[in-house]
Amino acid sequence: MTAQLTRPAPSPTATAAPRRPVRRRRRPNIYRSLNGVIIAVIVVVQVYPLAWLFLTSVRTEHDFTTGNPFALPTSFTLDNYARAFGTGNLGLNILNSFIVTMGANILIVILGMMAAYAIQVLGFRFSRAVRGLFLIGIIVPVQIALVPLFIDYSSVNLLDTYQSMIIPLAGFALPMSVYLFSSFFEYIPRETYEAASLDGAGPYRIFGQITFPLSVNTIVTVVLVNSIFIWNDFIFANTFVLSDGLKTIPLGLQNYIGAMGKVDWTATFAAVCVTITPLLLVFLVLNKAMRYGLESGATKG
Repeated sequence: MTAQLTRPAPSPTATAAPRRPVRRRRRPNIYRSLNGVIIAVIVVVQVYPLAWLFLTSVRTEHDFTTGNPFALPTSFTLDNYARAFGTGNLGLNILNSFIVTMGANILIVILGMMAAYAIQVLGFRFSRAVRGLFLIGIIVPVQIALVPLFIDYSSVNLLDTYQSMIIPLAGFALPMSVYLFSSFFEYIPRETYEAASLDGAGPYRIFGQITFPLSVNTIVTVVLVNSIFIWNDFIFANTFVLSDGLKTIPLGLQNYIGAMGKVDWTATFAAVCVTITPLLLVFLVLNKAMRYGLESGATKG
């Protein structure tokens, strides 16, 4: 008898071809597309005026007056920037705006942090009522203080000084700064202060070594938010400044209006470009820290 050799039956797993993963067709997300369109529109609305401003600042005066002011320039020149510095005291105006902005921001940061630290961290009786009074100051319009401040400044010889602009700018920006700092201090764990107190640290040492280093992003946020309004302030400077030597940028731009209301537009646009460029560069460099200061707390770094 001869033994018949039988081959083992192939397993179904060996013969079956590997299945390819079925790719599901993604349905278009309507909300994502709509968000993209809205963001694109916002970017165009925000970027187009800046682009038009910079392009107009390098156009010749003849090209701007005779052609379409919103069309692309047909000729370029840098004489507008030379005329901008020659027509008015643009360099002095920038220096005055820088002094006023820095002085007001120093007061805002120091006073705002100290007030928020006393209200939120140290705590005292009626601290919430004091915080509420600060918040009420946000809705107070600046126009109601112009006449009383002018009378007080004239009686103490503070008219036509840097202090006449710095003090009201810092005062009206203080309520929002106190609110931002106190809201940030809520994220700092109480255990951090208790551990520092057990180590023998007093309130001033805790403020200098714990609270202040953790508040860097919030400080940047407060400075950037207030610098935009202080740099462009017109109402206080126009009310309290009497001499040309203390004029800030908004007042200095009036020098480009000639006789009979004639305006040198291209030189004016060049001056505006020079004045807004430092603020734009600072904002672009520190925008991440500003975003962290608005969104994050001390526990998130």
